[in-house]
Amino acid sequence: MVNIVVELSKYLMIVLVTMYTYLCFSIFGYYDPDKKKSMLRRQNILMYMIHVIAFLVMYLETEDIKMLGFYLMQVVLFSATIILYTNIYPKVSRLVINNMCMLLCIGLIVLTRLNYESAVKQYIIVAGAIALSLVVPVIIRKFKKLSEWKNLYAIAGIVSLAVVVVVGQVSYGAMLGFTIGGISIQPSELVKIIFVFFVASSFKMSLEFRNIVITTALAAFHVLILVVSKDLGAALIIFVVYLAMLYVATHQPLYILAGLGAGSAASVVAYHLFDHVKTRVVAWKDPFAAYDDGGYQVAQSLFAIGTGGWFGMGLYQGMPEDIPVRDSDFIFSVIAEEMGIIFALCLILICVSCYVMFLNIAMQLHDIFYKMVALGLGTCYIFQVFLNIGGVTKFIPSTGVTLPLVSYGGSSLISTLIMFAIIQGLYILREDEEEDIERKKKERLRAKRSGQENKKRPRKAGDVPERPQRSQPRRQAQGQGKTRKEQRVR
Repeated sequence: MVNIVVELSKYLMIVLVTMYTYLCFSIFGYYDPDKKKSMLRRQNILMYMIHVIAFLVMYLETEDIKMLGFYLMQVVLFSATIILYTNIYPKVSRLVINNMCMLLCIGLIVLTRLNYESAVKQYIIVAGAIALSLVVPVIIRKFKKLSEWKNLYAIAGIVSLAVVVVVGQVSYGAMLGFTIGGISIQPSELVKIIFVFFVASSFKMSLEFRNIVITTALAAFHVLILVVSKDLGAALIIFVVYLAMLYVATHQPLYILAGLGAGSAASVVAYHLFDHVKTRVVAWKDPFAAYDDGGYQVAQSLFAIGTGGWFGMGLYQGMPEDIPVRDSDFIFSVIAEEMGIIFALCLILICVSCYVMFLNIAMQLHDIFYKMVALGLGTCYIFQVFLNIGGVTKFIPSTGVTLPLVSYGGSSLISTLIMFAIIQGLYILREDEEEDIERKKKERLRAKRSGQENKKRPRKAGDVPERPQRSQPRRQAQGQGKTRKEQRVR
């Protein structure tokens, strides 16, 4: 009986996530607010249905009552997130909230399947990070001088990365962070956000060549520190984010060509300097030939994806324990194995839907600082998704970055939720700008109609038209002219 439920559940979850993904994109074609609200509510229903089916299967497989309790805790968290966001900020983007909760839901399902203790830790981090993120839109909306803190952003970013070089702990060949009181901290995750604010404030200040050179030098210094600490994944993200923001701000293709050339040269140098980079490149070229020399991770990832096929093996039917770093870097492989490639493709499209919303907000903002912030954060998010999924599918060499909101990891999770909260603040700013524009249009239209009504107002019988009065200086001039004429006649 349990096997039948597990087999049916995987098909049902694929149908539900496909419907959810379809709504993510079809909602852009509707302008009726009531229709949009209905579609967004359907998304929430589909998410809760996927959630309950997955935990029902896990309970049947484990017969552990803790699964039901943990399920109820997650339902409370997701419901509270949606209710608090929509009530505190009525102008918030519901699509971004729904996608954020959906990605967190998938991540907690997979982590619960892999390791219950890790899932509980992830849940606690998510709850704290969401509580923190609720304050961020207020800061974005109320603090009008965020664009003036350029030097503060630069100093904070460089110092945070430098601390890792000094006291950082080596993990998988790179110094990613340090531990304080048993809590692992990875500053590069938060530095990504600070870096975006630094570049946006610098470009708002000036787009002259001298300022661009200084900004580029400071950006290169960020990347250099990350290269020294061997955190090449974060270095690559910051590099690409800067190139995207530079091109959008200046519209100069020459800058992009120069940046790509410099990045290509730096990649060759890194290949020869760092052994773990060389190992990852060799594993990327042929992971099965280098199976015992660094190719084991990618090979097992490909085995899992191939085994799962289009519809997956079903929860608890695969062998994700054979995949190294399965709860963080290679969690996408676990999803593809047990939930299927179709489910995994829908996950990618949900991430793309988030990026489309980020770009939509960036294009409609008028202030260049906020526009650059939305563009930078969106690029940072989607490029990290690309690096993670590209690495586990052998499309590109593995970089060791996590899948945002899905993988296990405190620093990555907190930084991504703050990133989404900043986007929500920018969305609210955009709504405020549109309301101001509409209000001014209505005032101008009202004034215009009032003037037309005064002109068209019919005169009553007995109204005496007023004679226009001439200005005093002109009457005096006319009098002086008449006097001179009389003198000439005389």
